[in-house]
Amino acid sequence: MMPRNEQLAAYSDHPRPHGRIVRERRFYRAYGLTIASEVTLPELERATPGAADVVIAVGPIDLPKPSSDAATEFRFEPDRQYLAWHAVGAFLISDGCRIDVEPAPGVDDTLIAFPLLGPVMALLLHRRGLLVLHASAIAVAGTSAIFMGDKGAGKSTTASAMIRAGHDLLTDDVVALDLANPGEPMIVPGFPQIKLAADAAAAISLGEAEVRPQVHPAIDKMQHRLNGAFSGNNVPATRIYILKRGEKAAITPLPGIAALPAIIKFSYVTRFGRAALPSDLAEVHLRQCARLADHVGVRRLEVPTGLDRIGEAVDLIERDLATGRWRS
Repeated sequence: MMPRNEQLAAYSDHPRPHGRIVRERRFYRAYGLTIASEVTLPELERATPGAADVVIAVGPIDLPKPSSDAATEFRFEPDRQYLAWHAVGAFLISDGCRIDVEPAPGVDDTLIAFPLLGPVMALLLHRRGLLVLHASAIAVAGTSAIFMGDKGAGKSTTASAMIRAGHDLLTDDVVALDLANPGEPMIVPGFPQIKLAADAAAAISLGEAEVRPQVHPAIDKMQHRLNGAFSGNNVPATRIYILKRGEKAAITPLPGIAALPAIIKFSYVTRFGRAALPSDLAEVHLRQCARLADHVGVRRLEVPTGLDRIGEAVDLIERDLATGRWRS
């Protein structure tokens, strides 16, 4: 994992390009990092100003922007990664410790935050040496459940049902794992927000959660900012559940030969294609996925169709976690 970048403590004194609007810089905490950001991020927990691990700055980025036809532009270099969406803006990650942001015309921080805290943050965490999964994670009495699956499988819905049952969110959408100790992978907590479709939110009440305004008409999930029910500490990775729809709740252990491909499939960096994983990083990534498969129980979880039966899956998960860590 990348060490703390102490020289960023003086970040607020850096000179500004002529004509650039000076934005207020706020400090936040997420994924074990102190983040100094010129983008307002109410999704994150506030932190005391000080030395920053990551700087998020708003200003021009001198790289080609995608056209309305192309929609996206991705470029991957050893020390810089560039992600741009025509309708949102451009993001340049440098050395795993800085993100420059150039919003598209008329786009505000609310929409900028959507990719910034999703794929952009996932790629930055990957470059800092963490294994990042496209998943949701819940802390359960010193153990944890990671939910992975294809789009629409119910990752956030199942995680929300676990929260309603009294357990704590670790992270939603971007699950970062620290494998510094290969024998005990740890989930690094993200921030206290979970995204839910309207039908799931209506069926699964999250108590005092603050529902934030819809980000964009094309984005159907609403952001629920939790008040409590969030674990701010690293938790050992205990189980990974690959979600499938089924007639009844059921859990089936996956053998190692099936577990490793599943972890690779749902690792976040693979969404960007082969260009994001040059040979040296591809080797490290494969080794990380293999370590996780070796030390965490990977299981197929069938979730009954119909939100009124989600409790059946929750009961099964709780009993499975209570049996202790499973090894192949």
